[in-house]
Amino acid sequence: MNLNDFFKQQKRMALAFSGGVDSAYLLYAGVNAGCDIHAYYVKSDFQPQFELEDAKKLAKEIGAKITTLELDVLSDSQIVSNPVNRCYYCKKMIFGKILEAAKADGYAFLIDGTNASDDAGDRPGIRALQELQVRSPLRECGITKADVRKLSREAGLFTWNKPAYACLATRIPTGMEITFEKLYATEISEKALTDLGFTDFRIRLSEKDAKIQVREEQLEKLLLYRKEILEKLKPYYSSVTVDLEVRL
Repeated sequence: MNLNDFFKQQKRMALAFSGGVDSAYLLYAGVNAGCDIHAYYVKSDFQPQFELEDAKKLAKEIGAKITTLELDVLSDSQIVSNPVNRCYYCKKMIFGKILEAAKADGYAFLIDGTNASDDAGDRPGIRALQELQVRSPLRECGITKADVRKLSREAGLFTWNKPAYACLATRIPTGMEITFEKLYATEISEKALTDLGFTDFRIRLSEKDAKIQVREEQLEKLLLYRKEILEKLKPYYSSVTVDLEVRL
């Protein structure tokens, strides 16, 4: 089965839209196939502002319907405690919110951007999607992340080379309580590095310290901007370190 066949089978559907590479292409493909597809973006403390801006920009460029939903993820103690399977509880909450809004709008069928490269065995969030009967057409059609980037580039989508971006909660070590202050510090600090021209990086929390992880080719640049980085990050962290193992 290919994507066009999928959209022909279900001509009216809701899409859990993150503004990332996968869901962006899925939204484009649905619109291009003549499907009545409605994108739902969930804004919470786990998503940085630029993701919402990208989502709105992409939807506008391709003429897609989009609705933004507000969600207080920190109201759930199971999420805040940050267990190993936190993503399961988070996905249940987020997709439950989307399903509620979509059904109220007349959409009973929900899809997401999980692709064929995603390892279901290592992603507790996928179990939540299965329980909620969310379909993943990219995965079902055997479309990998590399395929999505290639197809997105051919389609002229600005998201085609957008770096993968996990939610802000992933910067906080498992078992450490998630708070608004920690998430805010991460968002502000990562934006500071983005403004300096860094791409595809993470700022991880270790106790009260910031650990910067960049690709090897950007290590030299970190030293070049050392003073500027310290100035931006020190108000939020006791110390700022660099992960020399360059792991992301």
